[in-house]
Amino acid sequence: RVGGVSEAPYASLNLAGHVGDDPRAVDRNRLTLLESIGIAALADRLTTAEQVHGIGIAEVTSANIGSGALTSGGRPAVAGVDALWTREHGVPLLLMFADCVPVILARPSVPAVAVVHAGWRGAAAGIVGACAQVLRELPGPDDCVAFVGPHIGPCCYEVGPDTVSHFDNLFVTITAASPHLDLGAVVAEDLERSGVPEGRQWHLGICTAHNTDRFYSHRADGQTGRHGALAVIL
Repeated sequence: RVGGVSEAPYASLNLAGHVGDDPRAVDRNRLTLLESIGIAALADRLTTAEQVHGIGIAEVTSANIGSGALTSGGRPAVAGVDALWTREHGVPLLLMFADCVPVILARPSVPAVAVVHAGWRGAAAGIVGACAQVLRELPGPDDCVAFVGPHIGPCCYEVGPDTVSHFDNLFVTITAASPHLDLGAVVAEDLERSGVPEGRQWHLGICTAHNTDRFYSHRADGQTGRHGALAVIL
């Protein structure tokens, strides 16, 4: 969350245009991100999603490349979805987070990549596994891998008994005996069910609420910015 131009409470590398930040600052921050990994030339091909805490998955093709690239104007983000995937080269996919689980999926043999936003509703509904299945059904060797980024940990994510019970009925790794929900464990189990074994999953295991100097956390900070998960085929 550092190295950008956004002012408090969004300081400083806020990548989201829907939280009340100055759109020009957000666009500058996004360009800074692309510059930092050497792909600033692809700024107009950056593609984002509306992120509605649902289970919608969209393929990014020539028809929608660049959707949501700018928050100060241009084409709107891909509507109604929380996961983007593509086989197109030179198309950065960017989704934003502040406690929810960021998941990047890749099929090197295709190649194809996906970025998934999994809040508790999406995680419960299996959006991560569903997106992994989309990639696994593409032709070629089954080499799908998953990278799970920083998200709120069970240490800081206490929910109501009805929510815990719902997850307990769906995932063997979740027990109703504790009010602390482990979304990382949910995502790991969903990936394994979808055919991405533990050996092809990488979890950072970093709690956003415990590391607000490095990441945004809506639960810890309230009004705040969003960090991002980005994938691109070069």
